[in-house]
Amino acid sequence: MKSPRRPQLTRAAKPLTFEVEAINERGEAVPTPIAGEHPLTLYVDKREIVTLMTLGQAPEALAIGYLRNQRLASSIDDIAAVQVDWETDSVVVTTRKALKGLDAKMKKRTVTTGCGQGTVFGDLMEEIDSVKLRDDVTLTEESLHAALDEVRHRETIYKSAGAVHGCALIQNAASNDDGVRILYFVEDVGRHNAVDAIAGFMWLDAIDGSDKVFYTTGRLTSEMVIKCAQMRIPFLVSRSGLTKMGHQIAERVGLTMIGRASGRHYLAFTGKHRLKRTAPQSTAIA
Repeated sequence: MKSPRRPQLTRAAKPLTFEVEAINERGEAVPTPIAGEHPLTLYVDKREIVTLMTLGQAPEALAIGYLRNQRLASSIDDIAAVQVDWETDSVVVTTRKALKGLDAKMKKRTVTTGCGQGTVFGDLMEEIDSVKLRDDVTLTEESLHAALDEVRHRETIYKSAGAVHGCALIQNAASNDDGVRILYFVEDVGRHNAVDAIAGFMWLDAIDGSDKVFYTTGRLTSEMVIKCAQMRIPFLVSRSGLTKMGHQIAERVGLTMIGRASGRHYLAFTGKHRLKRTAPQSTAIA
């Protein structure tokens, strides 16, 4: 199999938190960290696509993942370079050849339930019926609990400053002798930015999602389900709840959707056949 060509990348991550002075309920001045938030306008071959509000943790991966999840680019091979310039608050993507169907997809915009106002280009349900998720992979309760515990230790920006969402791509213990392992963890001011950044990292590192678990702190909406399915990830987990359309699309593509997941508690809504529950221990009576 031919290895994908990595594009040329800047490495322009921003500081993630900034300290400001606040006054507490006792009238005391308290130095307090707050999350960063920066506008980042995405250009593709000199054409303006969208302005994203971002923490700035992984702007290059965010731009690549945005193009991937919006179906504006079909492969990492399409992208020659990604250059971030915070002086102009811009990220410029140069392609190896013009992206196919860009004009047609940009004519139709759907405002989503993303933090702030998200936008999806093209048909929201485009290609969804062609998505095939693996049915030969499972997730045990033990692995789910271990994954939730691992994520809890990674939420550093949320713990110090709040105001962010986090997403993680997790190696499932069922396909990894080393047990549950977080491959990527990204925090951003919007949950869709975080999932897009992980999608970008997956393309850059040629990571196959077909046996992985995706975790998000945000609610499970239709767009989150579609993005997870497009990355061919069979497991989607959130500590939050879900929407009706998110549930309908998860059922349609056969995704295993788990919500309200915290500690040892969870609710499995769809794709329950992939979840392997631990048999309850019986109590012997003397």
